[in-house]
Amino acid sequence: MGGKPFLTDANTLYVGGRANSVDHLNSAIANGFGYASIQAPIIIADGLKGKNTMEVEVNLKHFKNIKVGSEVMHADSLISLAHFKGHQLTGFGGTFKNIGMGLGSRAGKQMMHSAVLPEIEEEHCIKCKQCVKYCPEDCITINEEKSFINHDICIGCGECVVTCPTEAITIEWEATSEGVEERLVEFTYGIVKEKKDKTAYINFITNVSPDCDCSGWNDRPIVRDIGILASKDPVALEQASLDLVNKEEKCFGMLVDKDIKPGENKFKHVHPSTDGGLRQIEYAEEIGLGSRDYELIEL
Repeated sequence: MGGKPFLTDANTLYVGGRANSVDHLNSAIANGFGYASIQAPIIIADGLKGKNTMEVEVNLKHFKNIKVGSEVMHADSLISLAHFKGHQLTGFGGTFKNIGMGLGSRAGKQMMHSAVLPEIEEEHCIKCKQCVKYCPEDCITINEEKSFINHDICIGCGECVVTCPTEAITIEWEATSEGVEERLVEFTYGIVKEKKDKTAYINFITNVSPDCDCSGWNDRPIVRDIGILASKDPVALEQASLDLVNKEEKCFGMLVDKDIKPGENKFKHVHPSTDGGLRQIEYAEEIGLGSRDYELIEL
């Protein structure tokens, strides 16, 4: 069709094999996403250390602006390929988590994960002042006597968290499930709003694992492999994916040893501290990302 496709992802907030572009590219190639098999290059959306970001105005409930990997915003169109599975914090992870959390910059991921403002652990601070350099609000003080963040003016952007080389400014994970669901949907909204009629969404409802793919372990699938769903409406896609999983009989030997009847929200059973992922679908419809009504066409 004359396009110039590339694969993309943004660096992770947590330390691991995808926290910077070098490790991230090595992980991608080791897992089969090399140019030889895909015939498209990989471009990490937020750059070498997660600093290649763009602020996008959304003016929604949680955020006025969001921080996104800039290469995504420079692209003309977007196709989301998501693995539909369970998630410990959001009930399930599908299209919204793939786009919102996946393409938010490292600082953006901190914004989504927690409304708690960061603190500096004095004993780990080496006084390098890199956090001061990147703080957009000039709210960090580092001197010989003390290191602290002024919470009166801190906006919780997360730049200091992802900048600190010694993890003296620790990642904050404290958040309610529904709050994270809403925030990642707001990130999705900001990413796709400039690409109207130039987005498509695909969910792979296969190997529906109970936990997120970022875990280094997993359990038996929740349900049998169902298939691949595609839509230009991300809300309809997520609703249809959830409905199909919930209609299924649970797999024998799955993680939760409960009598889960067809029709019940299986993700709620697997992760009872969540709402089973419902809020992300409801909120996405509320802010105009699409409709929960759908027609399922089988091919």
